[in-house]
Amino acid sequence: MDKNDLPLGFGFALAQNTDAMKAFANLPKAQQEDIVQRARNVSSKSEMQSLVNGLSN
Repeated sequence: MDKNDLPLGFGFALAQNTDAMKAFANLPKAQQEDIVQRARNVSSKSEMQSLVNGLSN
């Protein structure tokens, strides 16, 4: 997966949470793809933030 494949809102949310960004980068590709697919189905900013914040917990 290329970083250009990330949904824009997901990329922005990751950029604002470096712990989540590091956690996402360290996940296996299959898990990254699952999270990206979930991010594509997000319908609000708060939902996206919850998804990203959950990566760093």
